[in-house]
Amino acid sequence: MPTELVLLAFEQALTLRQPAPGLIIHADRGSQYISATCRARINQAGALSSFSRPGNPYDNAQAEAGWSTLKTELLPHGTIFASLEEACLEVAHYLDTYFNLDRRHSALGDRSPHQFERDLNLNLS
Repeated sequence: MPTELVLLAFEQALTLRQPAPGLIIHADRGSQYISATCRARINQAGALSSFSRPGNPYDNAQAEAGWSTLKTELLPHGTIFASLEEACLEVAHYLDTYFNLDRRHSALGDRSPHQFERDLNLNLS
């Protein structure tokens, strides 16, 4: 996976979500994530890196759980896409319209991200 793809996704997340400084980036130790370019952009955004230690898969358990959920819910029973473009569109649709908005997450008290953010905003008011 090229560093540029990671940076494109990161920029999209920053633009759409506008997170406060302190955002935690969970990733494995793939070369694209630990590249100087990627690390510099993470620092520039005021985000914090959370990379697993070599030989310790538990540091990255949350990110790995997300991948597992995506594969289980989006790719049941060995789904095969007709093209890379179709696969990209399906994954983007799943993440943008379901997983990141409406799917309930146990880490959010079994609330969807929308509900969690509404509750958070009400509590901050």
